[in-house]
Order: sequence, then C-alpha cells, then structure tokens
Amino acid sequence: MKEKQAAYHKSYRIALKPGTYWWCACGHSLSQPFCDGSHKDTNIQPQELVIKKEKVYKICGCKESKAGPICDLTHRELF
Repeated sequence: MKEKQAAYHKSYRIALKPGTYWWCACGHSLSQPFCDGSHKDTNIQPQELVIKKEKVYKICGCKESKAGPICDLTHRELF
C-alpha cells in the first residue's frame, strides 16, 4: 500500500513534458502534487495545468498559491 504523501509547504520541482496535468488543490492526493481523485469527499476540484514547453516547473505544494498550480512562493509567508 502506498503511504500518503500529504501536501507540504514547499514547491515541487518537476520536469514536465507538454501535455495536460491535473493539480491537486485539496491536498489529499497520494500522488502530490497531482490529482488522484481523492478530492471526491471534498468540495475542492483539481485545477487543469496545460504545459506547452518541456522544462522544470515549480508546482505549488502548499495549495495557497495565487497562481494556481504554479508556485508563487506564498508558502514562505505562511510559516
């Protein structure tokens, strides 16, 4: 069984290829920072993240970024 990998207060640095990804906005996904459907028991929906260029992205881990899935360093103000 996969251990829960909860949302955390840093960004995830992830190399992404062009495509569509679904960012976990609720923090319950076992596949952080992406959605695995764990939001079903919440009123929070995942957010679409469309990547057009292959590179390393900073993906929000604290779920408070005003830029949605892309980290805007809000986590530095929280703690």
